[in-house]
Amino acid sequence: MSNDICQLYYVDQERVARARARMRDDRTIVDLAETFKVLGEPTRVRILHAIAEEELCVCDIAAVVVATQSAISHQLRILRSARLVRSRKEGKMVYYSLDDDHVRHLFEEGIRHLEEG
Repeated sequence: MSNDICQLYYVDQERVARARARMRDDRTIVDLAETFKVLGEPTRVRILHAIAEEELCVCDIAAVVVATQSAISHQLRILRSARLVRSRKEGKMVYYSLDDDHVRHLFEEGIRHLEEG
């Protein structure tokens, strides 16, 4: 017998009602799943890690992550469309940083979770 399931089938309707009341709408759930999907690619996580403390241009990020500028540019487009990074143009240079502190906190909490385990 598996320890993963109840040995007795019983649904506590009050608990179910409370859990359902706390559930976010379907669109929010799908959007959150998409965000985690974007974070499921190691190169993107490396990019976020590289720009977590300081904005960098594509050339800098490519050097840190050890990838081509083209590959980094492609990944940055995905991160930007997921609203995880933002860009700032200065003359002929484009610099990337985390979109906001929520992204930083998400990243830091993920690291803390791994370090505790």
